[in-house]
Amino acid sequence: MPKGVQVELDSYRLTDYSVQIPCYICSHGNMYAAELCRNCLAPMSLAHQAHAQKIRPLMTAALGASGVGKTVYLGMLLDLLSRQPERMNLVARGAFSITLQQNTVSALSRCQFPGKTPNEPDRWNWVHCQIRTAQHRRPLELIMPDMAGESLFAEVDHPLSYKVIRSVLEKCSGVMVLIDALKLQQGEVSEDFVSMKLLTFLSELVAEKNGHASLPVALILSKADRCEECFDDPAAFARRHAPGLWQHCQQQFRHHRFFASGVAGACAYRWFPSEGRKCVPLRIEPRGVVEPFEWLVNQIKT
Repeated sequence: MPKGVQVELDSYRLTDYSVQIPCYICSHGNMYAAELCRNCLAPMSLAHQAHAQKIRPLMTAALGASGVGKTVYLGMLLDLLSRQPERMNLVARGAFSITLQQNTVSALSRCQFPGKTPNEPDRWNWVHCQIRTAQHRRPLELIMPDMAGESLFAEVDHPLSYKVIRSVLEKCSGVMVLIDALKLQQGEVSEDFVSMKLLTFLSELVAEKNGHASLPVALILSKADRCEECFDDPAAFARRHAPGLWQHCQQQFRHHRFFASGVAGACAYRWFPSEGRKCVPLRIEPRGVVEPFEWLVNQIKT
């Protein structure tokens, strides 16, 4: 006869599943072992870290059309702030928060721009960081997602198609909107319309009773390294090449400011057998990258 074997019962572990943990982005309940929120697909590690630190992080977002340079800007911003502690001290929270910086710097070091951000929210890069500035007595806890431009405008055209986007924007304490300065200089009016469409959607989510949004908005003219006049006076450049966008900001947003930013000092076109003709950076000369984020952080009220 087989000998008796003592087996420890693990039924007590079922009590862990009886208490659900709310997602930090959409507040939907999830099992404690869930990796992604079952409602919005945001990483549950954000909720676990916020609960462990007893601090509710603030939300910021970088918005813009696909290909405007959101991933490049955010990745370079994180890299610069992590190497310039005397100006604004940034410390990443969690290993996942370094992925965006790592992918961006690695691609630029190979004279390539980072790949396109996937449309699926579970494949986005999220950044949770702590920031110390002279304007705030206590360090700020910030969460920034790298959202795909196509997903963003899918939510604008078809509300609730991406629940995570609406949840993020409703909780945002500050927003950075990227506009392609090169397309504006070339006279592409679609860039003006796209920016106005995005800002209208944003103002509808955060509008006050009087119709004006108090949310601070940093409007970043990206790829300004390829149109030097943009650096001289970003607001005048926007007023001249994007009058609709400029007028919309004057009427809908109390706290806004235009900035010019560039990462690549020079670009060229290269032929790839599998991808065809693509624009690649010849050298990296970040310019005007920290200033918009620094202004935005100083505008945030804690």
